[in-house]
Amino acid sequence: MRWLGLALVLIIVCFSFVLLFGPPYVPTLSKQVETAMKLVDLKPGETLLELGCGDGKVLVAAAARGWKAVGYELNPLLVIVSKWRTRHYRKLVKVKWGNFWRSNWPAAQGIFVFILPRQMNKLDKKIMQSASRPVKLVSFAFVIPDKKAAKESDSVYLYEYR
Repeated sequence: MRWLGLALVLIIVCFSFVLLFGPPYVPTLSKQVETAMKLVDLKPGETLLELGCGDGKVLVAAAARGWKAVGYELNPLLVIVSKWRTRHYRKLVKVKWGNFWRSNWPAAQGIFVFILPRQMNKLDKKIMQSASRPVKLVSFAFVIPDKKAAKESDSVYLYEYR
């Protein structure tokens, strides 16, 4: 019974400490994942970066389309879940444990996020500073303040950086 208590404490700690750095884990709805994949519209072999990959649902959807996918996640338990969920796509998917704000992002043609509104301006600035070629950003639920989305569908917003 003691191990059950320790496991519960571990789960609470893993899900709580993430709140110091970013949003809590909330799974993206399947409908919005499909909408995001249609909006970002990458070609096979192109790369989608997911900032806060949670359970890996978006990474699987990207890999199923023949896209490469790289996901960042702070919660070590969700990193394990993501790696397990994407195990059939090991050649296309990489899951990285770490803070995406402090990481050097690989070159990508698309970026998917489901982050808090207060972080959207910071994200916009980071993309503008680091994007050396065109990139598409799809954001579920939250907009970049004072920036017009190129498209919007089902609460998913597409932004294009040139």
